[in-house]
Amino acid sequence: MGARFTGDLAELRYEPVAKRVRAVASGRTFADSRRAVLVWEPKRVVPSYAFALSDVRATPIPSDDALAAENPVQLAEGGPPVLDPRTAFAVHTCPGRPQTLAVDGVTLPGAGFRPDDPDLGEHVILDFSAFDEWLEEAEPIVDHPRDPFSRIDIRRSDSRVQVEVDGVVVAGSAAPRLLFETGITPRYYLPREDVRMDLLTPSDTRTTCAYKGHATYWSVGGHRDLAWSYDEPLSDARDIAGYIAFLTERVDVVLDGERLPRPITPWS
Repeated sequence: MGARFTGDLAELRYEPVAKRVRAVASGRTFADSRRAVLVWEPKRVVPSYAFALSDVRATPIPSDDALAAENPVQLAEGGPPVLDPRTAFAVHTCPGRPQTLAVDGVTLPGAGFRPDDPDLGEHVILDFSAFDEWLEEAEPIVDHPRDPFSRIDIRRSDSRVQVEVDGVVVAGSAAPRLLFETGITPRYYLPREDVRMDLLTPSDTRTTCAYKGHATYWSVGGHRDLAWSYDEPLSDARDIAGYIAFLTERVDVVLDGERLPRPITPWS
């Protein structure tokens, strides 16, 4: 099944959703619908929301293409190239036309895209980052829409996990929590009391995950942003609140006495 999904990354894909979805900017609701569609442009690994034109409270106006660079990466060694999710919305990988949206004096240049596709021809895809707030029903969502074919599972474990940085043991625990996310290498979250916090230096980096929430980071031994934590995670990730994970692509992990190979991912 994983190979099937990976094989489809080169195609334009879409999936209807039953949730009520709203997009808000500067206090104005630009779109409100119970028939929104999740759309993955070719090579995109996270979806965007598209709305029927009748559910968009602005008349989309065709605009010029914006200059933006593709940022291709591989999800796994030997896998097909995909676009890093941080690649700007202005990068489009299917035929269509960028759109400017305006409601009550608030103008969002290039915040929409109308694909040239017979099934989506009466829809406009919206740039998640162009809006201040997104709601599924009455629940805010962050970073990007969640993929219905992707999920996270968190499991308490009694395996022994040891983390080394440049040969120095910085953490070791027999009570980790393992996070399994579709298409991503497993992550080992360790209780803070089992981490050498004296070896970690707080970083000013902050990131957001649609499934887990807002993360804070630490640098270790001169390696920037090597560890992170979700202090107030979203509901699906509450079991890792306050736990610390390390970037297994750039540290050494010993699991139950076996040294694991470093995975090859976009974060290597």
